[in-house]
Formats: sequence, structure tokens, C-alpha cells
Amino acid sequence: MNADERRYLNDKEDFTILEIENLDVNYGGIQALKNINLKIQKGEVVTLIGANGAGKTTTLRAISKIVTPKSGKIIYHGRNINRCQVHEIVNLGIAHCPEGRRVLARQTVLDNLLLGAYIRNDQTQIKADIQRQYELFPRLEQRRNQLAGTLSGGEQQMLAIARALMSKPKLLLLDEPSLGLAPAIVREIFTIIENLRATGVTILLVEQNANLALQIADRGYVLEAGSITLTGAASELIIDERVKKAYLG
Repeated sequence: MNADERRYLNDKEDFTILEIENLDVNYGGIQALKNINLKIQKGEVVTLIGANGAGKTTTLRAISKIVTPKSGKIIYHGRNINRCQVHEIVNLGIAHCPEGRRVLARQTVLDNLLLGAYIRNDQTQIKADIQRQYELFPRLEQRRNQLAGTLSGGEQQMLAIARALMSKPKLLLLDEPSLGLAPAIVREIFTIIENLRATGVTILLVEQNANLALQIADRGYVLEAGSITLTGAASELIIDERVKKAYLG
């Protein structure tokens, strides 16, 4: 292998932000994930689609160490992170915006954002990043002193995303951001996701609305009963007859 070939391979490796190899996850005696293999390149939006119980949320929880894999590897920037603790995952640059939003209901919008930056101590930059979240989500600035539990569902979803962004992630795990929201708010949330991609944030998106997810994603993986059954460019999956029949209506 000559120097140019080695340089090409190194550049290609640097471009891969996350790689999952042969991942198995069990819940008690139930195998939730079976031999999962996927890869995410820097700057991509990659979506996981599938029915309820297919293993989409479990995949995200395995990456962020909320659940412990039975076997397989999760490689982030070339490092096997299987033995990392949850707080170490955040420090590495992975933020998880969970299904159901999980905002701190009795804390204000501002306090939720500050708690999103708990791993940081650069106070001046934290203030600047809070202002950036207000620019991205103007409603949050209007409600910055309001208790998070009194926000609408759409506003809580915006807050959950903004809180995750306060850790300055290189990889954002988004779990069902459209869940329970009105169509107009869903469109607004997906516009925000597209804007995030434009700023260079890499996103792994779990979304039951497969049509919307594939419209904004670069690539997709179809999960069925804990296994990946189909993968490809989003533009190909959205016209695939199997995907259309099962998920697009």
C-alpha cells in the first residue's frame, strides 16, 4: 500500500463517526437486537425506521449506555465505547434526546438548558450557546422563565432538543421527535432538524413517521423484530415497494 492509499484510508476512517458491529441486546430472556450492523458518516442524518417494538429505541439506548449490550461493538471515532459509562458518553460528544421529551417539569426553560451543559465549565460560552438555542427556538426565549411542565408538547420537544445541544454534541441521537405532536408542529420540528444538519451536527434519527424521516435523511435502516432487514440511501428507500407497503401507507 502506497502513501496515497494509506492517506485515503485514514481520511475515510476519520469520516466515520459511529460504527456498530454485530450488536446484540437482551432484555431478560428476550433478544431485543440481533446482530445489528450500521455506520454513520460525519455530517449525515441517518434514520432508523420500523414498527413499534422493532428495536429502534433500544439501538439508541445501547449507544448512550442506558442499556448494556450482550455482545458486539459500538465504535465512536475509532474507539470501542462498550465499557464507557453514561456520563463518559456525553463527554465524548454524544447527546441523547429521548422519546417522550423527559424535560424537568418543575424547572424553568433556562434551568433545563443550563442542566444540559452540566459537563461544561466555560460559563461565557455557555451563555452564548443559550442565546444560540433561543435563536434556533424563539419560543424558548419567550418562555425562558416558565416552568417546563407548563409548555405545550411541541415546545417541550424543542426544549428537549435544545437541552441536548447544550452539551455541544458531535452526534445527536433523536428518538421520536414527532411523537404526539400536531402536523404543523411536526413540520416545524423537522425543519429545525434540517437546519441542525446544515450546521454540521451528525444525527441518528428514530422516527415512526417514515415518510418524513426519509425525506430529510441521507440514509436509512429498516428494523424488524430486532434485526436490520433493509438499508440504503433514503431516496431509494422512500420509493422501495417493501418500505412503501409496510411503512408509508
